[in-house]
Amino acid sequence: MDALMKRRSDLRLLLMQIRTEAKVCDEEHRSFASYSGLAPEQIDILNVFQTPTFSPGAAAGYDALLVGGASEANVLEPARYPFVHQCEKLLRHVVTTSLPTFASCFGFQLAVLALGGRIEHREEGFEMGTLAIRLAEAAREDPLLHDTPDGFAAVSVHRQYAAQVPSGCERLAFTEQCVHALRVSGKPFWAFQFHPEVDRATLVERLTHYRDHYTEDAGHLEQVLTTAQETPESNGLMRKFVDRILLS
Repeated sequence: MDALMKRRSDLRLLLMQIRTEAKVCDEEHRSFASYSGLAPEQIDILNVFQTPTFSPGAAAGYDALLVGGASEANVLEPARYPFVHQCEKLLRHVVTTSLPTFASCFGFQLAVLALGGRIEHREEGFEMGTLAIRLAEAAREDPLLHDTPDGFAAVSVHRQYAAQVPSGCERLAFTEQCVHALRVSGKPFWAFQFHPEVDRATLVERLTHYRDHYTEDAGHLEQVLTTAQETPESNGLMRKFVDRILLS
């Protein structure tokens, strides 16, 4: 092995977190670490609710940037959540510097806006639960998705969505409703509308916790939870990101 090649234990990542509740913050941090194959101590946190103003170069010195989801914020309300524009600046910076980036859900929406795309809102009939994700043509040559089966299961809960990818990006995966994965062309930058860091057990935990935010009533919640599936292909993407991009 090349003497200059990093070992897994050498990696240090930054997680940009957009959450307020300590229990969910901790669960998200540990989920990212677990599915990356890293120790939680290898992933530092920039919580934008706690630190709404930060430099576009905040991820400098790290091996990669991770961006998580959010249930307490809306990318379409930057006046209410002023850190949205700060996050966009950071994402444009990591694209420019080619820092490897892996974004999930809210992070996907931030990436679309940062790259000049459009995010739309759906108040009713939005995706929630375990979905079948279709692969686009570009996925055949993608380092992370080329060996992922078409129609793989993934967890997704979101009211905001993108119907198209921004200019300069490749559409990698989708559902009938929206785009679910993109890559910035020629850059180590991936964003997923679904949650690669969330498995069935975590979906049940999160939806139960946020039931008033996402579900109409107890019957609706029960319907979503009883149809939840395991999502091994989705959960494996973070390990592929570490192995194939950061350690290759």
